Amino acid sequence: MKTFDYRTATGLADGLEPGAVFLAGGTNLVDLMKLGVATPDVLVDVNRLPLGEVSDLPGGGVRVGAAVRNSDLAADRRIRTAYPMLSQALLSGASGQLRNMATTGGNLLQRTRCRYFMDATMPCNKHLPGSGCPARDGDHRNLAILGASQACVATHPSDMAVALAALGAVVRVEGPTGRREIPVTDLYRLPEDTPERDTVLEHGELITSVDLPALPVAARSTYRKARDRASYAFAVGSVAAALRVEGGLVTDVRLAFGAVAPKPWRALAAEEALRGQPASRESFLAAADVELRSATPLRDNAYKIDLIRNMTASVLEGLTP
Repeated sequence: MKTFDYRTATGLADGLEPGAVFLAGGTNLVDLMKLGVATPDVLVDVNRLPLGEVSDLPGGGVRVGAAVRNSDLAADRRIRTAYPMLSQALLSGASGQLRNMATTGGNLLQRTRCRYFMDATMPCNKHLPGSGCPARDGDHRNLAILGASQACVATHPSDMAVALAALGAVVRVEGPTGRREIPVTDLYRLPEDTPERDTVLEHGELITSVDLPALPVAARSTYRKARDRASYAFAVGSVAAALRVEGGLVTDVRLAFGAVAPKPWRALAAEEALRGQPASRESFLAAADVELRSATPLRDNAYKIDLIRNMTASVLEGLTP
């Protein structure tokens, strides 16, 4: 591991110097440092900043501090009652020990587990722009079918972020130029020609909290994850869904897919196709088809189209009264 300096943040302005990286739970960053993939000059520990509370927002909604641990957020009564898909997504990720350490902000910023990215000896456009993407012709079974590019087909690994995307959550950020509010779906960059940049954050910007809107439909929601083994595995596909049905028709719906794109994929086209339609398996499958029309699978991951299609229908059927 590369030698680095360590210091404790005393305010939001810390971490501005070149080569400095914020450290919270460290469940992803420390692994990447051990592998030689991440090589920061300075770690700025933000755990003593006052970012560890879950609080009610005026007029409804919930604010989640960036340092709230995943286990605590999943167990929070407000989250379990008003946003069950978020609690379920958190509990489906990693192990209990990791959830006790991992933070809300860190979970959002975790990096892909593409095997070529995780190996510092391999060419990878995320390591070294222009070095190539060996995953396109290599091991890509669990990589992207939506939103990828010639330069990168990696997927974003977070379960929590998929639920937050479906809920329309907003990320609050503070940095050298002040405060920003960014919809979680806009936090991430599609790879295009610059896959080395995962997010729109600038150096020195720190996630301080995530705001969940007051969203009545979210009380009837769920998160389903498909994976290669029963526990402690990243998704091969996932669906976060919320549904309201009145008189047999869909009056409101929220959908997001995970493990299919370089970002949590809000299925806006599918949502639009469903509103006003009968709450039936046929409608659910047709809406999924609308969203997946733009999928561009590689040699070994076309199975994800059928997987997400059928998971979407199954999840929505389960939410139908």
